[in-house]
Amino acid sequence: MSQQRLIRLSTQRPTSAIYVLGTEISIDVHSSAPKDAMWFDAQGSPGVDIYIVHTPQPMQMPASEPRWPLGAGAEVVVTMGRPSDDVDDHKVGWSCKGEASIWRKKRKLPLSLEADTTRSGTVQKKVTDKRNWTWGPGGQGAVLLVNCDKDDPTSKTMDNKDQRVQTYKDLRDMSLMVLRTRGPGAVFANHKLVLHVSGSDADKVGVFYAHSEYSHTHILGPKKLFYVVEHALGEEEHTFYVEGLAFPDADFSGLVSLHATMLDTSLKSLPETPIFTDTVVFRVAPWIMTPNTLQPLEIYVCSFSDNTDFVEAISNLAQKTRCKLTICPELENQNDSWIQDEMEFGYVQAPHKTFPVVFDSPRNGGLKGFPKSILGPDFGYVTREPLRKGISSLDSFGNLEVSPPVKVKGKEYPLGRILIGSSFPRVGGRRMTKVVRDFLYAQRVQAPVELFSDWLLVGHVDEFLSFVPAHDRQGFRLLLASPSACYKLLKEKQEEGHGKAQMFEGLENVPKKTIEEILADETLRKENDYFQSCIDWNRDILRQELGLSPKDIIDIPQLFNMKDNQAEAYFPNMVNTIVLGKDLGIPKPFGPIINGQCCLEEKVRSLLEPLGLTCTFINDYFTYHEWQGEVHCGTNVLRKPFSFKWWNMIP
Repeated sequence: MSQQRLIRLSTQRPTSAIYVLGTEISIDVHSSAPKDAMWFDAQGSPGVDIYIVHTPQPMQMPASEPRWPLGAGAEVVVTMGRPSDDVDDHKVGWSCKGEASIWRKKRKLPLSLEADTTRSGTVQKKVTDKRNWTWGPGGQGAVLLVNCDKDDPTSKTMDNKDQRVQTYKDLRDMSLMVLRTRGPGAVFANHKLVLHVSGSDADKVGVFYAHSEYSHTHILGPKKLFYVVEHALGEEEHTFYVEGLAFPDADFSGLVSLHATMLDTSLKSLPETPIFTDTVVFRVAPWIMTPNTLQPLEIYVCSFSDNTDFVEAISNLAQKTRCKLTICPELENQNDSWIQDEMEFGYVQAPHKTFPVVFDSPRNGGLKGFPKSILGPDFGYVTREPLRKGISSLDSFGNLEVSPPVKVKGKEYPLGRILIGSSFPRVGGRRMTKVVRDFLYAQRVQAPVELFSDWLLVGHVDEFLSFVPAHDRQGFRLLLASPSACYKLLKEKQEEGHGKAQMFEGLENVPKKTIEEILADETLRKENDYFQSCIDWNRDILRQELGLSPKDIIDIPQLFNMKDNQAEAYFPNMVNTIVLGKDLGIPKPFGPIINGQCCLEEKVRSLLEPLGLTCTFINDYFTYHEWQGEVHCGTNVLRKPFSFKWWNMIP
């Protein structure tokens, strides 16, 4: 329905008003007519369309009917199809019971505030419904990026933290908005055009006015709620650039509104009167995580004094998979090797632009300065700091994963679902800090699933699960650490006569245990029965929340030790792997050697290589495993964004 404005008439004098193209003017003839009037008539000059309303449906006035019954619901609706050439060049005349009045309509330029509401990458003209933002492939509504990169290398902060346009690249991160006006310039002698934003939205959005290709003024944002648009004779378009200042969060839905209002200033002794408002609603693009199944682009790893062999192994994988390798030196990492825990990579996307954004965790170890050092042109940054101290290991981003796309009971999650570890079903355990959880839930497009990870000493979901690509079924497999599968394998090897084979062959100063000794250790068995029950609890949640069948899950042999009443990996945890397309970098488990082969490595190869995957086992025992981490914990991967556009989904 078009925006409608009520006009009250007088039989004593002409009434003048502005008409805004694309709207309707409603004339209340019943209230304006003399008390005893029984009928009315209305006529318009050429170019004016008049409809008489007696029922809920308007009817165009037929030429054969010069008079209409004057009831309480009688209404004259006026529209026009093109702008005026001059002020007062269109008129509507009406009469009732012999008395007549002329209602003059000052045709104004079409006034329209427009943005890329069709999500085509360009601003379309004459888009009518700009106030509603809808999801799905048939949805509409403009998209806004949080301008959280730094296009000017000399700047000391992110682009959305200042009120300047540093470079042309900075403008490319913003969404275009156009205010179109056309008609007689004399209209503005008694009218004012104002662009404005509500106080609740002002800290979420910034607007720049493009005076020319090289001149841009910050006009709306924090502490700037309105801007008077000066109208130049013959000027038809005013160009604005809009940037997001904040991501969706617990107290912000992601929707912001910008308004253009025409004010009547003709009565100088009285306040200005609004006569028309056009509104565009933007949704701020969410931060989107990338799962293991997406193409790797760049690998990150830390170097320090005793992990040279590990860095070399990762470098070889990078060369094999044609990924860029970034090594954070010891001086910068301050002997903090856990680059997976410090940050998580994702991206933001609008129809006209996509760029990666690193999410900095609140753990703030020796690597705390590294995520912000990645900030640069077309590389954004976001973080969430808890309101009070007391973060736990569960706030590290080894405890933050995302599944590949899934379909669950008919509902599609085309961007996957975020997985975070928590303390349930126990009471009083560790949990990811609220500000981070709130942020993740507020993005909406990767609905989080909370798992039980507090049974682990470190407490991260990447200690018991991972995803690898596959060419069949759902396009991936979920890998779960499995004490049961490990005991089954060791039992088989014992029955084959290999009970004397030892764990940890080749590792100096590491106590060796035979298969027979492991199987005879009742305390270890009971502990791992408990650990298996914790994993099975998560297995049930994952099957339900990701829509998985048993064939979508692969059990990877793994044992855990009990330490301080929580679990740590007994041997290098093979689930904690780096996934680079079809190439996997897996912690070397140092399992029993049977017929010249590590039986644990051989088993994992038999499970994964039929999927077209290549397994490379990396020795991380002394550099990572002994410190409660593995290959995945010591690396990070920037990946290619989804081809699917997030606004085409239905949350």
